[in-house]
Amino acid sequence: MATPNYQYEKRQRELAKKKKKEEKAQRKAAGVSSHDEPEGQGQGQDQPADNGTPPETETPGTA
Repeated sequence: MATPNYQYEKRQRELAKKKKKEEKAQRKAAGVSSHDEPEGQGQGQDQPADNGTPPETETPGTA
């Protein structure tokens, strides 16, 4: 039976932690506060894209 390669396993754990930390930082930077959404979900699918223009609204008294 082969002996376990502890250095490889440790490196894999470290890489997983680093990846998770980076993903968390990206979510935080994007303003996503919910952590229970799977990856690729909740990227503003239900909200219209903001193109930088204010929404068109009627001003009172100019009808």
